[in-house]
Amino acid sequence: MMKISQLIKPAEPLKVVGPIDFEIKDLVFDSRKVRASSLFFAIKGTQVDGHDYIEKAIQNGASAIVCERLPATLQDSLTYIQVADAAECIGQMANVFFGMPSKQTNLVGVTGTNGKTTTVTMLFDLFTGLGYKCGLLSTIQNRISSAIVPSTHTTPDVVTINALLAEMVEQGCDYVFMEVSSHAVDQRRVAGLHFKVGVFTNMSHDHLDYHKTFAAYIQAKKRFFDDLPKGAFALVNIDDKRGRVMVQNTQAQIKTYSLRNLADFKGRIIENSLIGLHLKVNRQELFTQFIGDFNAYNLLAAFGVASLLEQESDFVLQVLSALKAAEGRFDYLRSPDQQTIAIVDYAHTPDALLKVLQTIKKVKQASADIITVVGCGGDRDKTKRPEMARIAVQNSEQVILTSDNPRSEVPEEIIADMEAGLSAAEKRQAILITDRKQAIKTACRLAKKGDVILVAGKGHEKYQEIKGVKHPFDDKEVLKEAFQLD
Repeated sequence: MMKISQLIKPAEPLKVVGPIDFEIKDLVFDSRKVRASSLFFAIKGTQVDGHDYIEKAIQNGASAIVCERLPATLQDSLTYIQVADAAECIGQMANVFFGMPSKQTNLVGVTGTNGKTTTVTMLFDLFTGLGYKCGLLSTIQNRISSAIVPSTHTTPDVVTINALLAEMVEQGCDYVFMEVSSHAVDQRRVAGLHFKVGVFTNMSHDHLDYHKTFAAYIQAKKRFFDDLPKGAFALVNIDDKRGRVMVQNTQAQIKTYSLRNLADFKGRIIENSLIGLHLKVNRQELFTQFIGDFNAYNLLAAFGVASLLEQESDFVLQVLSALKAAEGRFDYLRSPDQQTIAIVDYAHTPDALLKVLQTIKKVKQASADIITVVGCGGDRDKTKRPEMARIAVQNSEQVILTSDNPRSEVPEEIIADMEAGLSAAEKRQAILITDRKQAIKTACRLAKKGDVILVAGKGHEKYQEIKGVKHPFDDKEVLKEAFQLD
């Protein structure tokens, strides 16, 4: 609990109507979750406007309202706090309400189109291996040391983030590693957080269903770096042409990593095979179980963060060499006779799919075919559907277009959108199988000795969302069944 007078200091309210010397029990932006002594934030979202639910919040017991527009009628028994930006304000207030937890630990945020989950998981495992107690906020799961907290979004809401950070601080976490999505930056879910390091991995077309334009998507990512404080580090991949753009207006100290250019953390791939990567990192060598150029970048980013946080490089490389990939990220298994390899990967953007397929082409046997099983999510950016199909066909010998998470859309219509991106000749390489389980099993039946099967799009997910219902589904379990593995 905390008095409103303490909470509103960083919010710089435009107007306050009513007393501010009473205590608030919680911060709420969903009127259905309001209870007695709640502070309700009327936030304008993409679908609804919280101002329309102020009356409902009051009925449920709210003691105070934070809003951008004061209601026409004000109740004498309530306190109204008018602010310029309610979404920004809830971040600032949540930070104060939970005791400024992000300042009491070393918070590292990772943003970019691809590589966020792998990099934060790698960092969590690395710093745990270095002997520290750590926290993790990721797409796959949230962790407070060894305890797992379920994850529902890439980046949770700002109240949940601060509550988790406060618990992590209480549990003694020295470092916290967090995925920062473009949605989260745009919706101010990271407002008020104090990052020690911000990392940029790469950028390609994604989430245009939300951002509408690629320029808006870039600006959302860039704002994360614009908001970093002076004492922080901004670590960017300068092999991506937008790496420099990200840090044009940052106050943080800029550091770089690269495989192709001069950088603070320079890597070179010595060998890239299906058993792992052999790298040179700033004149030191590293062999890891991770596979592919994209993982070389993730490893460089992790090494860079550790170096900026003053960890001893020999020990860092030693721990990195023992790490394994995050679930659903180039996650592979072999058939019982060891002749066929199946890879499960979360690749759900054109760029991610292309990178995974290019990696497989580099490390597979020359005679081996690539069989790709891929779909696209419903109620998401439709522009990438034909491109995903085209990339799959142009980089595979056989492609099976199937269902992903169709959500409210008709699966066959999504698959038709994908197939529309193919020429007549390319369509002959593609098989259309709506049922994802049958699609995966068909790929296994088609595979011959030495072939590589890629099942892309869902990765770590343990469900398939159809018409608002999440049905149990796990790509890797289907592959195990098809391969008759225990």
